[in-house]
Amino acid sequence: MSSAIEKKKQIVEEIAAKFRESVSTVIVDYRGLNVAEVTELRKRLREANIEFKVYKNTLTRRAVEQAEISGLEEVLTGPNAIAFSTEDVVAPAKILNDFAKEHEALEIKAGVIEGNVATVDEIKAIADLPSREGLLSMLLSVLQAPIRNFALATKAVADQKEEQGA
Repeated sequence: MSSAIEKKKQIVEEIAAKFRESVSTVIVDYRGLNVAEVTELRKRLREANIEFKVYKNTLTRRAVEQAEISGLEEVLTGPNAIAFSTEDVVAPAKILNDFAKEHEALEIKAGVIEGNVATVDEIKAIADLPSREGLLSMLLSVLQAPIRNFALATKAVADQKEEQGA
């Protein structure tokens, strides 16, 4: 009997560590998805280096307490799966939100973004943000615009002088 309790304590510590180490965590209700759909979802998340696990709610509640996160207790009912990302804040929200649009059975319940509890609306707002690469390309185009405009103006002046000289 005590070995089962020890095993549960280890699982609680593992979940709490994942909550602490993750920059983004999303909790979903997967009830209604068939095996093929869950497999497809796991594949998409795995490609983005996101861990997707199902834990017992009682163990998850204890882990949330241990990780000192408040506000998730009411969400941890029914069948839940948790997506943990240690690298990208936006990726889990984006992948799960896109998948939920394709499959109505998947329901986003809540999340934890950099230690703060996030509502469903906040998760969806994060999912609508462009990716890191998209944001960087926008920044680069903004930084290049003045230089590009200066170069075009210089070329126009040179062309005008050349026409006047001819």
